[in-house]
Amino acid sequence: MESTIVMINLFGAVGLLLFGLAQVKDGVSRAFGARLRTGLAKGTRSGTRSFASGFVATIALQSSTATALMIASFVERDLVLPSMAQIVLLGANVGTAVTAWIVATGIEWLSPLIILIGIILYRRTSTSQQGAGTALIGIGLMLLSLQLLSLATAPMRQSAALGAFIGLLDGALPVALIFSAVLAFVSSSSLAVVVLILSLASTGILSPALTVVLVLGANLGGAVPPVMATLSGPATVRRVTLGNLIVRAIGCLIVLPLAGYIGDWMQGLHFSPAKLPVDVHLLFNIALAICAWPFSRLLSRTMLRVVPNDPQTDDGPKFLDQQALQTPIVALASATREVLAVGDLIERMLIRTENAFNNNDLSPLKEIPVLEKRVDRLQQEVKIYLSKLGRDGLDDENGRRSIVIIDYAINLEHIGDIIEKGLAEQVGKKIDKGLTFSEDGYRELRSLFSLTVDNLRIAQTILVTRDFNLARQLMEVKVDVRRLEKQSSERHLERLRDGRVDSLQTSSLHLDMLRDLKRINAHIVSVAHPILDESGLLIESRLRKTQPPASG
Repeated sequence: MESTIVMINLFGAVGLLLFGLAQVKDGVSRAFGARLRTGLAKGTRSGTRSFASGFVATIALQSSTATALMIASFVERDLVLPSMAQIVLLGANVGTAVTAWIVATGIEWLSPLIILIGIILYRRTSTSQQGAGTALIGIGLMLLSLQLLSLATAPMRQSAALGAFIGLLDGALPVALIFSAVLAFVSSSSLAVVVLILSLASTGILSPALTVVLVLGANLGGAVPPVMATLSGPATVRRVTLGNLIVRAIGCLIVLPLAGYIGDWMQGLHFSPAKLPVDVHLLFNIALAICAWPFSRLLSRTMLRVVPNDPQTDDGPKFLDQQALQTPIVALASATREVLAVGDLIERMLIRTENAFNNNDLSPLKEIPVLEKRVDRLQQEVKIYLSKLGRDGLDDENGRRSIVIIDYAINLEHIGDIIEKGLAEQVGKKIDKGLTFSEDGYRELRSLFSLTVDNLRIAQTILVTRDFNLARQLMEVKVDVRRLEKQSSERHLERLRDGRVDSLQTSSLHLDMLRDLKRINAHIVSVAHPILDESGLLIESRLRKTQPPASG
């Protein structure tokens, strides 16, 4: 009976820890999700920034799995190079280890205060404050679970059964590694398993060698959930998550035979036996990052051979279920999913054009016509699908939703035309003729490119959530884009008056690209119009009301 109570307390404490982790992830996603995704996508232009981005994202989300899935989706959409993605995941691994190290510093006594502050924030009306409150509640629950874990494992010091089991694992270290890896996989959290190992180590029943091996297993098992989650995904995504698993597996295989020496060495350096698991966890991931970083490109090339490209599939719609037409709300959800896929294609077109512009490389532009044809076909399929739905009769709310989806699809199709017939041709002309923009002009265009991609992502979110604050933010950005375009044009004309040769050579290209990026942003912002119109915040004309001039 006593052992049953101990196990219930132990599993309950682990469950509370996992729930706290989930709350942190959900809260941070609600409060900072869009900014976090944008920062992660932008922060991968160098190895150092990629590592830092993975580290920060994981510290914020408390989940290296979430970071892995996010960065893998960016690779799929050509936002991040595969080699940079592997470095991001190295940073994510270190981020998880640092989190474990922090929670082991003895700050559990702060949990009631943190939960109280979280509840106060959660009761606010702002979405970001509610998200921050949820995250703080999660952190408080995590710290509280540490106290419960400590209490639950205290009776284990005298447990003969547990002592015998630990003795078996101590005599079969590969089995111990697999056992720990399975626990991490089942819980989908290497952090939770490391914290559990920390609680067991505090009882003094784990040898240094076994502690090292159990931590290795937690690291190995923590890399499996992203692989499982992306098994049905595109090859580009599977390469990222599988590559991370291979890196961790190689690290574990190298360290496993040395576990006893490493454990004794760390004890000889006066590392606290009670904190040995988190110290090993941190040192292993730092060492793995240092060793694997230089081989990130080699790993990416190797994964191209290990995971072959996906077979060519039909470019038709994937979500337009004809059977769902009998249920309008389901059909509208299907059409929304399909038009979001069209938005992803537009994002890929923008990113490829931006990459060609930044790197003076024509190869990213080769896929633009193919992508534009897919955009044309899919938006046409969406319109046909929703027109069938309209004939069966819709209530007012679903009718308005149908029109919003169709309008967004049409605007995306217009953006695709602008990219293919405008931006892509202009960038290709710049590269073919070897033209060079002035440093100021290049920086202005690059900034407007990045802003356009960010606005498209916000528009995709608005289509699904119909969030009023995001819609208003996007509408305000339209004014910023108009101002940027006007300022850039004026500065360009000033450079022409100053006789700048580089500006003279690229004058028409510069102005044409500014115009096209402004037009694209106008189409993007249109997704916010229905939401603001319903709130009465839109006016029909931007003209100020003035008295007509007196005649005579």
